[in-house]
Amino acid sequence: MRVFLTGATGVVGRRLIPLLTGQGHAVTAVVRSPEKKSAVSRAGASPVSIGLFDRNALDAAVRRHDAVVNLATHVPSSSWKILRRSAWAENDRIRREASANLVDAAVAAGVSRFVQESFAPVYPDRGDQWIDEDVPIEPVSYNRSIRDAERAAARFTASGRSGVVLRFGGFYGPDAMQVTDMIRMVRRGWAPLPGPPASYISSVSHDDAASAVAAALIAVPGVYNVVDDEPVTHREYFDSLAAALGVAPPRLPPPWATVLLGGLGKLMARSQRISNLRFRSTTDWAPKYPSVRAGWPDAVEAVDVRSPAA
Repeated sequence: MRVFLTGATGVVGRRLIPLLTGQGHAVTAVVRSPEKKSAVSRAGASPVSIGLFDRNALDAAVRRHDAVVNLATHVPSSSWKILRRSAWAENDRIRREASANLVDAAVAAGVSRFVQESFAPVYPDRGDQWIDEDVPIEPVSYNRSIRDAERAAARFTASGRSGVVLRFGGFYGPDAMQVTDMIRMVRRGWAPLPGPPASYISSVSHDDAASAVAAALIAVPGVYNVVDDEPVTHREYFDSLAAALGVAPPRLPPPWATVLLGGLGKLMARSQRISNLRFRSTTDWAPKYPSVRAGWPDAVEAVDVRSPAA
């Protein structure tokens, strides 16, 4: 299969390229800098420099591909910047405009499959109830543009082709800025995410997210949750990280911290016990780490948090 990939140098994209090329797919990877061109070339992909807001250029670039995989995002560069609504403006534009441009280009080029990244932790608070894809999402102002990206993929399917939306759980892995900051906080005795101890968090490792994208190339069109098999509570989430670090369990933020962080704080505090059953039953995908409890030790080892620089 000939795959056109955006977000190729992100935490999921750079893991995805060797998976796809290892399966015999030919990958065209969208990159900007010369250094990133070299990186994707070494991974076996063909780099191309193109703007995702340039519809005419996209029309030409997407031709002769069988699938488009859109993993493009622009997440704020620090844990503090994510609290600023304005820091998400470019991410919103990518989801609203770039996703639509890619779908238009893919339809015009006769591409048969479109895979769109999305975000699972936008469901309502459901306590300890399981959440599947039939539960309506409730995004906040920070991520309302998720609806636009998902609508673009649905429009692709409505044109008679196969559109797949992957709602990823909260990412974790050794090269995630948020995880590095989280580790520093837990080592100091504090958990940085607001929410009651019994509220559920649904995660997915970078490696498992990449393997899910590869599996989506043959999935039935639709929307899928891509999360661990076993969501954990806030208390379990941070206690298991502390155990991997070899430190005492951290203190959770007080309830007033949720209010102080505004809409984003309320979103992070929701209890979301999200199920991956639909994706697992539709594809041959299974997460390497059934739970973040199993994934933290490998992530911590890779970060090498015991070094002075951690």
